[in-house]
Amino acid sequence: MPRFEAYLFDVDGTLLDSAPDIYEALRETLRGHPVDGLDQAVVKRYIGFHLMDFFRQILPGYSEEQHWQLVQRYREIYPARGHRLTRVYPGVPEMLAALPGRKATATTKSTATLRAVLEQFGLLRYFDHPQGTDGFPAKPAPDVIYAALDALRVRPEDCLLIGDSTADMEAGRRAGVQLCAVRYGYGDPAELARFAPEFWISEPRELLSVVDN
Repeated sequence: MPRFEAYLFDVDGTLLDSAPDIYEALRETLRGHPVDGLDQAVVKRYIGFHLMDFFRQILPGYSEEQHWQLVQRYREIYPARGHRLTRVYPGVPEMLAALPGRKATATTKSTATLRAVLEQFGLLRYFDHPQGTDGFPAKPAPDVIYAALDALRVRPEDCLLIGDSTADMEAGRRAGVQLCAVRYGYGDPAELARFAPEFWISEPRELLSVVDN
């Protein structure tokens, strides 16, 4: 019997190295706004959280309405870029193809954006259920995980969440799934370790040994 019935994957920083496109889209979104010192290192700390968290931190003097307007602007700019700077992490397709069990995603992207991105990079075919965040709280809230679990009809204890951010780790703990922390993504391993993930991987294909051992 396999160790897990199902696997839930974060996307940005876990399956795709999308930080360059996210950064450039944010730069364009924030053009003309009073922001200093925005670089990719700063942006990477927020990938995996809702965009509102980012804009609240970067522009604390803005109203919630202004923050939301920036979110809407970003959501127009980001897909229009065509993901031309985004890359699939080496080993991801091979890992997904060989991994037994059902597979879903748990990402802060909308499901529509998610499906388009996964299709563009040839990954959609590996997933039984691509789940994005649509009209409910984003990670670190567990809602997107619950939605994926419901779609897969699997119990939390039979599922492994793979992610690279503290938002992933917190959401997974709150949902009652086991955790696999990614060292190669955007999160700080020391911060991820606070959630005591059951497993760690340094490159995607290592996940297969988690299943086998």
